[in-house]
Amino acid sequence: MSQSTPSPFPQLKVSVPASTSNLGPGFDSLGLALSLFLEVRLLGPRRDGVDRHRLVEAHGEASNWPTTEDNALLRAFSAGIERLVTPGEAHRPMDFACESQIPIARGLGSSGAAIVAGLLLARALARHLPGSEDADTPTLAGWAAELEGHPDNTTASLHGGCTMALPLGRSIKTISAPVHSSVCFAVSWPATTVTTSAARAALPAQVPLEDAVENARRLPFLLEGLRTGDGALLAVGLADRLHVQHRLPLIPGGEAALTAATAAGAYGATLSGSGSALIALCPGACAPAVAEAMTSALRSDGQQTASGRVLQLVEAAPRVEAIS
Repeated sequence: MSQSTPSPFPQLKVSVPASTSNLGPGFDSLGLALSLFLEVRLLGPRRDGVDRHRLVEAHGEASNWPTTEDNALLRAFSAGIERLVTPGEAHRPMDFACESQIPIARGLGSSGAAIVAGLLLARALARHLPGSEDADTPTLAGWAAELEGHPDNTTASLHGGCTMALPLGRSIKTISAPVHSSVCFAVSWPATTVTTSAARAALPAQVPLEDAVENARRLPFLLEGLRTGDGALLAVGLADRLHVQHRLPLIPGGEAALTAATAAGAYGATLSGSGSALIALCPGACAPAVAEAMTSALRSDGQQTASGRVLQLVEAAPRVEAIS
């Protein structure tokens, strides 16, 4: 009896963390991976003759995604396959299923996580196919930043932990920075969304030299506060003069929520990415109260709904696994 030939298209899955970025003075460079997850399964080739990738299952926050290649996951997978796999049979359209805990357009890296998932699955599939290229993690980080338009969220989701990202040509130079285990992250987000394009449009084309200098001065204090868990350093280091003041008006109740966070015991609070989520750095003992205080402040400012969570730093990089 002849043995069947193994399929060159294994079913694969990957779980990618959310991310926060900026944290005040770390504008477009600092990111942290946080414990909300996007799980994606690559199910194999489509069998209906349609020549494009698609989502056949989408749960949680992913239920709001486009189901064709307008979404970040499928665009990233296509980009990865085009760069890694020799044209031919291996470029067949694929079916995907996903479930996401990451709210969309809230500054928690939903698109960045989707891009990372797509590229990781493309690389993993390419490694099963003869004649394909490979890509190391710095190269993937460069592709992810190119697709996203900035490197901070994608680099954190790709590497895990706290990262500093510097684009160098088509790759990303990354530094991993330690975070003390005592530092917790309280996050709250309103019903209001803020798109990256709207947040970018709110920024001035030029900033005073003294503001740029002040941000550069504060970033080392933020990094040292994260490393040591020193609340006084974190309070000083979270202050920003480049972007927060311009973006905060896009979030109804945002300023009140930041004030409520420190009143509830946080070392400090700021925008998560470009918003509309807010993030507070705080001791573990008061983190639930801080999340609730921010959420209550958002709700009391006319928000019909707002959500809050205490999140943990995700230190491990995501890994692609075969579906058994």
